[in-house]
Amino acid sequence: MSKLPLQIDLSGKVAVVTGAGGVLCSMFAKAIAQCGAKVALLDLNEEAACKYADEINAEGYTAKGYKANVLDKASLEEVHEKVLADFGPCDILINGAGGNNPRATTTNEYYFPGDLDKDVVSFFDLDQSGVEFVFNLNFIGTLVPTQVFAKDLVEKPGSTIINISSMNAFTPLTKIPAYSGAKAAISNFTQWLAVHFAKVGIRVNAIAPGFFVTKQNEKLLYNDDGTPTARTGKILAATPMGRFGESEELVGTLLYLLSNEAAGFVTGVVIPVDGGFSAYSGV
Repeated sequence: MSKLPLQIDLSGKVAVVTGAGGVLCSMFAKAIAQCGAKVALLDLNEEAACKYADEINAEGYTAKGYKANVLDKASLEEVHEKVLADFGPCDILINGAGGNNPRATTTNEYYFPGDLDKDVVSFFDLDQSGVEFVFNLNFIGTLVPTQVFAKDLVEKPGSTIINISSMNAFTPLTKIPAYSGAKAAISNFTQWLAVHFAKVGIRVNAIAPGFFVTKQNEKLLYNDDGTPTARTGKILAATPMGRFGESEELVGTLLYLLSNEAAGFVTGVVIPVDGGFSAYSGV
């Protein structure tokens, strides 16, 4: 990773990052490590988590990858014990695990007469188990890791939790009702946690990324031949800056929120990093 946009001192801190096998959260882990923290990278894909941890260690920082299922409290309790043994109690929790699923996605943006008889997935065809999976992965997958790792944080005033919300939380995107609803729940839960933990000195905030190209959404944004999809055209037309975000452009907001010196009185906020998408009315 290139030079950080700003530098904060996280020496002596232990950070836990869920979803750290992905593009954005692995980058968060690297940025936090560069600021001096020891970082535990958690992901269901242990190989990916360990790969990014190895990259961090190769640069002279400290990290370790762990296999973890954010929907399985027993799995997380086991990882918690390992992190305690390897690094000590957690000071920073980044709840980055999440995602969508095709079973919770409609084929078209709008319902038209006769769609029930067509070979499309309409609202009425959404798979209940798929919707439950998406909601659980995003919301329960934030709640349960917080239950497990915030036990460390309540003993350490000045600790921080950062959740990952989305543009979906402000205004739902077409086709993906479960993901939109789940991310709205994350924003609400962030506010709830900020109030709940205020008396023990834990700050809780969220970042709401706009549109960034990741492994998760690449197929929605680009055709197999590399040309942009129609959805990409609509996204960029609704983003005043006219482009997708670069993952590194999230780091400044992350580090600001982690800094008690810069953001010590900031809790319960959801900060959009979106190129103006949430501000644009379309006219």
